[in-house]
Amino acid sequence: MAVEDSLKLEEKAAPKDNKRLIIFAAIGGVLVLVIAAIVVYLLVFTASDEQVASTETATEQPAQVIDSREAFYVGMPRPFLFNLPGQDRSRLVEIKVQLMVRGAEDDVLIKKHIPLIEDALLTTFSSGDVQKLSSLAGKDELRHLALLNVQNTLQPVTGRKVVERVLFTGFVMQ
Repeated sequence: MAVEDSLKLEEKAAPKDNKRLIIFAAIGGVLVLVIAAIVVYLLVFTASDEQVASTETATEQPAQVIDSREAFYVGMPRPFLFNLPGQDRSRLVEIKVQLMVRGAEDDVLIKKHIPLIEDALLTTFSSGDVQKLSSLAGKDELRHLALLNVQNTLQPVTGRKVVERVLFTGFVMQ
């Protein structure tokens, strides 16, 4: 009799387990479908956004040629240390500079002309203004002027623009 009661209890428990199994399977299936839909959405729309962005940049700057050669950074051997006159007192400025060039041959060429570059940079830096160098826009302007001055100084010697960017790796004004 006890065996029959336990079998009846097991038979009654089986349908509940089947219902739970079906519910969990349905929830799992829905989750899988949602995740698949999100992945497809991200892949499709991200790819189309990248294509749109690449065509926009291609149409915005068609004249600019991107140099695919490896970038080399040539550090100046010493930081530039100079005084700038100010309204109330003069300021001592120290700037550490690196130049970005493309390709190994330009790297060697720049290292060959470091004294000429140092002269051009020191001339540019010492003509600065304390008020301008106190702001970020003034530092960017000085960086741009330094690039132009270095390129113009090296153009007659090398026959082309070798330096791509002038980078300030240290800037202290006291």
